[in-house]
Amino acid sequence: MSRQERAALRGARVVVAGLGSSGLAAARALHEVGARVLALDSSPQVVERADLPPAVERRAVATPDAFAEAALDGPSGRPDILVASPGLRPSLPVLRRAVIAGVPCWSEVELAWRLQEADPEGLPWLTLTGTNGKTTTVGMLSAILDAAGLRGPAVGNVGDPVAAVALEGSADVLAVELSSFQLHLTHTVAPRASACLNIAPDHIDWHGSYPAYWSAKAKVFDRAERACVYAVADPTTLEMVEQADVQPGARAVGVAVGRPQEGQLGLVDGVLTDRAFGSRRPGALALAELGDLAHLGTGSSGDLPEHVVADALTAAALARAAGVEPDAVAAGLRDYRAGAHRIELVARHDRVAYVDDSKATNAHAASASLAAVPAGRAVWVAGGLAKGARFEDLVLERADRLRAVVLIGVDRTPMLEALARHAPDVPVVEVTAGETEDVMTNAVEAASRLARPGDTVLLAPACASMDQFRSYADRGDAFARAARALGG
Repeated sequence: MSRQERAALRGARVVVAGLGSSGLAAARALHEVGARVLALDSSPQVVERADLPPAVERRAVATPDAFAEAALDGPSGRPDILVASPGLRPSLPVLRRAVIAGVPCWSEVELAWRLQEADPEGLPWLTLTGTNGKTTTVGMLSAILDAAGLRGPAVGNVGDPVAAVALEGSADVLAVELSSFQLHLTHTVAPRASACLNIAPDHIDWHGSYPAYWSAKAKVFDRAERACVYAVADPTTLEMVEQADVQPGARAVGVAVGRPQEGQLGLVDGVLTDRAFGSRRPGALALAELGDLAHLGTGSSGDLPEHVVADALTAAALARAAGVEPDAVAAGLRDYRAGAHRIELVARHDRVAYVDDSKATNAHAASASLAAVPAGRAVWVAGGLAKGARFEDLVLERADRLRAVVLIGVDRTPMLEALARHAPDVPVVEVTAGETEDVMTNAVEAASRLARPGDTVLLAPACASMDQFRSYADRGDAFARAARALGG
């Protein structure tokens, strides 16, 4: 944003709707540039605890209609801008009425981009999205940037809000994870390079339809400057690139977990290889070896999941688009450590591995986790809050991996139906839905009785956690405690 554009916010009336971490960051940043800010939330407790400057007006409004009225028809009149929390669905009255009234609606990410003092050589953004794998990939990207001597924090849907970091002046480049919620109201971000890891039906209740979800994800490629990174294994991500309105000179770069073609990154004889970005030598350029990712292996034999390799290649592609040298890619991947509850090996007992992938809250993520387990070697702990999802394709695709299934959760009918239809010979143990206090202890003990040496007990629920746990993290923690307790 030019100084002239930034000055235009001075004195502007801006409503920040929703006071989660991104809303608080937006309100503070707006106050800093002199905007008149009204901060709204539906929770009185959140409003009371909000750490905001005294000059920021704040208000708790409980009902959706009253929230819309407070935001758009308050005593000060209609706002100049509405900055909406990613938790606010497009169908809510406040956003529907704002669109009808012609009030610009921004995400906190959009605000951060506009507030940034971005001349053509300003702070570059490397953005990525996808149904699954975003947090792993952005963490790998940040580690690679750090290994290259660049301050490249992971921000956005993970880490600190973008607005909080972009204005500090403490970074050289931003590794920005973007959810479909954030992308929905992001309009002008022009990343140095961008990526979509994969796309599968998810968050349909929020977006209203799969095409709307797909369109929100596809926005990650708009206005890309140098590279649009897509997954060769998921052709719809290339379709996104082909439909994107990119800057002159931006090109499509494919990622393949296999031998890459020209213009792609891939895997050749255990070496992560670059055939997309220039090098001093003709042909492919070695970036790293699978051994650089060995610490991310899971299962009883430390197997490296294929999607982890795909995430590493995508992170490498984004880093290479930013000019990072190959040796930094290898060093960054060696330094990277996975976050909790993302294919995390939490215990081994009697040659059985216990792996926590509680973050696998949909069928696509659970399928990727199961794919990393050898055939017939998975004791799968699954179930939770299905949110209307079906699991036919998941079970049909991964039935060969299953030794047994332990079902938790209150919403188990869709999973039971899929297992009965597509894996009728696989034993299924149901843990009583009402036993919330000991549900995971009982599930892990049941799984341990079903497992054989060389097996993996895998928590990859394919469902949300809020039926029996506070969050996916709480569910993963309970699994880890129960698995570790097996050894006394």
